[in-house]
Amino acid sequence: MLAEPKLKTLKQLAETLTKEELIWVNGYLAGLMTQGSTEPLEQAMSSISKISILFGTDSGNSKKLATGFATTAKRKGITVKLSGLDQYRLSDLQKDEHLIVIISTHGEGEPPAAAKKFYDHIHQNTFSLDKLNYGVLALGDTAYPLFCKAGEDVDDRLQTLGAKRITALQKCDTDYEADAKQWFENILISLQAGVVPKHIQPITQRKPGVKKNYTGTVLTKINLNGKGSAKETYHLEIAAEELAYQPGDSIGILPENPQEIVEAITALVNIDPSKKLLHKEVEISVLDLLKKKLNIVYLPERVVKKYAAIVQQEIPVTHIDLLNLLKIYPVKDIAQFEEVVTILEPITPRLYSISSSLKTHEGEVHITVARNCFTINDEKYHGLCSNYLAFLNENSTFEFYVHKNSQFKLPAAEKDIIMIGPGTGIAPFRAFIEERDATGASGKSWLFFGDQHFETDFLYQTEIQSYLQTGSLTRANVAFSRDQREKVYVQHKMLAQEEEFYRWLEAGAYVYVCGAKEPMSADVEKALLQIIMNTGNKTQEQAEDYLNQLKEEGRYEKDVY
Repeated sequence: MLAEPKLKTLKQLAETLTKEELIWVNGYLAGLMTQGSTEPLEQAMSSISKISILFGTDSGNSKKLATGFATTAKRKGITVKLSGLDQYRLSDLQKDEHLIVIISTHGEGEPPAAAKKFYDHIHQNTFSLDKLNYGVLALGDTAYPLFCKAGEDVDDRLQTLGAKRITALQKCDTDYEADAKQWFENILISLQAGVVPKHIQPITQRKPGVKKNYTGTVLTKINLNGKGSAKETYHLEIAAEELAYQPGDSIGILPENPQEIVEAITALVNIDPSKKLLHKEVEISVLDLLKKKLNIVYLPERVVKKYAAIVQQEIPVTHIDLLNLLKIYPVKDIAQFEEVVTILEPITPRLYSISSSLKTHEGEVHITVARNCFTINDEKYHGLCSNYLAFLNENSTFEFYVHKNSQFKLPAAEKDIIMIGPGTGIAPFRAFIEERDATGASGKSWLFFGDQHFETDFLYQTEIQSYLQTGSLTRANVAFSRDQREKVYVQHKMLAQEEEFYRWLEAGAYVYVCGAKEPMSADVEKALLQIIMNTGNKTQEQAEDYLNQLKEEGRYEKDVY
């Protein structure tokens, strides 16, 4: 307890402080307690002058946060080095004193491609980082079993190499903005107080919000491709109670493994499918485990390595499914197979862009699903979830959740929009057009769509033509790559309309891109830069600055996969 004179002085000071100043003082005092330091306040304030903020992402969320953090730090007089993890000079890691890493998790708990070089560097090398103070912000989706795994790995590894946490790892779900902002404010408080703790252990994070699961009933399933097409693209209309979503959102679906593959595995190892095994402290049959819970197709390399250790065989590091693994490198008995079951990872949900508006289809959500087909070693395979959905019949039910997308959203009703979505990339734009039609939005809209053939692959052709006639869609340009000798794609149609395209940009239009990340979205961005250079009479550098300004203003958004 403070003596009365000191308490009185403290109260008088507190009454004069703003909320932000009180937060700073709180962090400063907490830091002094941790460090056992009594250095003068003026010295503490000058202790941090430079910080490196790194981001690793495919979707752009990490970059958006990093850019905002950098702006905040600069306003406080701190010099900031802002860089993507793919551009960061790895030799600087042992020179930096204060490092912030913002990283998302992709696929089966993997770092995004842009962060792979940094991730491998810290995990495959041993060096001392005892001069480094760091913080890791991990972005993820709680619907995935390996939520924020890449961020957890980076945080653990940096500490193992001797670096000191400025504050505990922060894991964020898809609604990350508030948590991320508060976390960075805490970082700045600690750094500006000049009292970074020598060792701080991760604290228990608040339990992320549980996503609401819906039970969907298939009302309609239509193959949008015509007879003779090389593709199968299904339009599914799904009914569910108390639905809530916005155009631009997706739904997450947890698929089931094919029954025939599960039966082949149980027969091969001679195990009773009804036998109960303990899984996450709950007894569940082998059949249900293999069909509904565990990933038995396209096993990640880390699982193959664990399998090799169990069966004690040399197995090349590769992607392979469990059935073929068991055939080529069999287990010796049922007990060994049960050990294999413990190393299998959960099935992860797949995301599909919503292709409907609730204002047009009350109580329904629509999705557009391309049945994925590919070949490995001359053997034909199908994507797990797209194949699962392709075989659902009307009145079939399945579980799903809504995956919010805070960035890929319609602007104000009076703003113009340009939508570039070949193939199933048209899905969210069908939702955009429906929403604007239902609300009577005054802004103009322009659609670029492409696929292989006009006659068999023009998805939603009748709807698009109808919206053009009614004025709900202002313009549409389509590209069918295989209807002529030279392939024509959406980017070629953009360049053919470059003057009008640039006029729309100059008038404030918002640009959206959805579909395949490679090569489509990269080619579209190149075409966009070319349009800005050609029509805007700009250099390459000026065009890149123009495009970056569009991104900062939220006028250039991508939802690519």
